[in-house]
Amino acid sequence: MLDMRPVLYTLGSLVLMLAGGMFVPVLFDLLAGNPDWKVFVLSAFLTATVGGMFMLANRGTGDGINLKQAFLLTFLAWSTLPAFAALPIAFSELNLSYTDAYFEAMSGITTTGSTVITGLDSAPPGILIWRALLQWFGGIGIVVMAVAVLPMLQVGGMQVFKAESFDTVEKILPRAGQISGVISGVYVALTAICMFAYLIGGMGAFDALAHAMTTIATGGFSTSDASMGKFDSFGLEMTATLFMLLGSIPFILYLQVLRGKPLRVWRDEQVRGFLQLVMFLCFTVIAWLMIWKGFSLFEAIRYGSFNIISILTGTGYSTIDYSQWGSFSATLFFMIMFIGGCAGSTSCGIKIFRFQVLLKSMKSWIDQILQPNGVFIARYNSRPIPEDVRNSVMSFLTLFLASFLVLSFAISATGADWITSFSSAGTALANVGPGLGEDVGPAGTFNGLNDAAKWLMSLGMLVGRLELFSVLVLLSPRFWRA
Repeated sequence: MLDMRPVLYTLGSLVLMLAGGMFVPVLFDLLAGNPDWKVFVLSAFLTATVGGMFMLANRGTGDGINLKQAFLLTFLAWSTLPAFAALPIAFSELNLSYTDAYFEAMSGITTTGSTVITGLDSAPPGILIWRALLQWFGGIGIVVMAVAVLPMLQVGGMQVFKAESFDTVEKILPRAGQISGVISGVYVALTAICMFAYLIGGMGAFDALAHAMTTIATGGFSTSDASMGKFDSFGLEMTATLFMLLGSIPFILYLQVLRGKPLRVWRDEQVRGFLQLVMFLCFTVIAWLMIWKGFSLFEAIRYGSFNIISILTGTGYSTIDYSQWGSFSATLFFMIMFIGGCAGSTSCGIKIFRFQVLLKSMKSWIDQILQPNGVFIARYNSRPIPEDVRNSVMSFLTLFLASFLVLSFAISATGADWITSFSSAGTALANVGPGLGEDVGPAGTFNGLNDAAKWLMSLGMLVGRLELFSVLVLLSPRFWRA
């Protein structure tokens, strides 16, 4: 039988850390004279009590966690933490139901960015900073998971980074824990630099802090219903664009920059492919806006590049309602929301490397058909792509498509129209944020969906964030056998 004690002990420590984070919005509400600080204190006390009980009841169970326990811990952590994170949101002056609060918390921790809250401009500061904190915590959690957990679990081809990451970093640091610590330091430093850049650009201190956390986490929660459009500043939009791109690059490569080898970032095939895709998409959208929509060059660069990069990286900021640009833009934005950034970053989606592995594998198969006696080896970062990686990537892509269709039909069964259903399912699985249409598009919220649809989307956000297999493997009876 699966030993749950190490899993519950580690889960308790994570819940306890979340409780500690609740005191940050307490300070902001106290400074603003908002009574919601009491809600955060009570929520922190309840959360700390449960986390402490888990740790005390399972202390002394050892630090080792095997493969099955790692799968279970990954699922429990990302599904349980939103349940506690939702408490202050549910009992705040916003008067949200627990369903809405859990949806908001899950959207935050998974860095999706979908929201059910309207009137953000007048919302309590504690709630606004708590939403930003959830995305910030989720962002670093995703990076650490991608570096230390998913390669070990061999999820969706992530094993291709196991030898590469640890072979490179072992020369710098001896243990995965230290690697995670240094990456966390880089994460904090980038957040601080981003906040400073926002301050220079004209943002207030509170807005700069909140947006810096959600920009580096590529989450997209804002302090205004108008998102980044509230500031109407080209400089701030370009600053956000830069840091969204930085958040979408593998954080482990920043260690090479710290070692004085910045060219290693460009030499990485995944990063190079990602940046080339960014340039191609920006050029396409800018040209289309100028030719077909009559935008000036400045307007096309400003609105086209920002919004396309925001969707591609999974951030979900918006400066304009791009759904009003017509069917071409709607189709393009819907398609690229699935792509995402690089593995090992805070970005979401399928990830660039999987498309690269797919294309390289297809090329080698075609070459083999044309020359049956030839030997054609698909390579990634100058290394042969193992057969198990190819199979994992193909399985992941197939399962992603199947999950998208199932979730789309499930949401449509709750009464949503097909545009809302398909875009909601897509934005949940890809962890992007805004969908398509008037209701859930960049100018709307997900508040109009019924509770059943919101719970389905919460499940979709969880499944998408944990790379599908980390969740679906728990449904196998073989997993639970000793």
